[in-house]
Amino acid sequence: MAERRYRAGDSLEDSCRVCKTDRMHTVVAADADGAPIRVSCGYCGSEHNYRGGPRIAAASVAAGAVASSGAPPSSRASSRPAREVFPLVGDRERISDVDLEMLLRRVIREETGLTAAVPADKWRNGTLVLRPGTPGLQEKTWPIETFFHKVVMVRNRLRTLEQQVNSLDMPEDVKVKLQGYITGCYGSLTSFNVLFAEEDDQFRGSGGGDA
Repeated sequence: MAERRYRAGDSLEDSCRVCKTDRMHTVVAADADGAPIRVSCGYCGSEHNYRGGPRIAAASVAAGAVASSGAPPSSRASSRPAREVFPLVGDRERISDVDLEMLLRRVIREETGLTAAVPADKWRNGTLVLRPGTPGLQEKTWPIETFFHKVVMVRNRLRTLEQQVNSLDMPEDVKVKLQGYITGCYGSLTSFNVLFAEEDDQFRGSGGGDA
């Protein structure tokens, strides 16, 4: 079976270096062969290098292999009924086939419009270059997909801020002023719309279109 090729915006499971457990992640950058390079944790939002996939499930399989190849139990032990080994509380989400926590987070993101955005195909595996105007100074480069991920994070936090402002109980004139600031931020960021593959994921200014 061919190994899956990943690209920025795809979801996969990996071991989060901050949460210290397996979580669903979003691919931030992948190499030319479709192997993930950088991922972002869907639980805590931290970004780190891809760590090779889930570790708890792999550890469980290894433990099972060791147990099956061990020495035969003593007669005393065999006379006792086998005890069920309960998983640690921190590992419970890996035991179930359906990760309810991740499923709930996915539904919430879809309802609030915070789903992972996808960059346009022409930018995949591209490079962002900052070249100084002063001769002799070194230029700075980043993978475009990494820069795109940062733009999406700003967009998502603006949307969350907008929803919080809309739901707050405050004087109407104050709410309108705050909404105007947020709309102005959207308008200032429309230059980055060229990076998005889907029009629905783009920033919208006060006129509903690009500024």
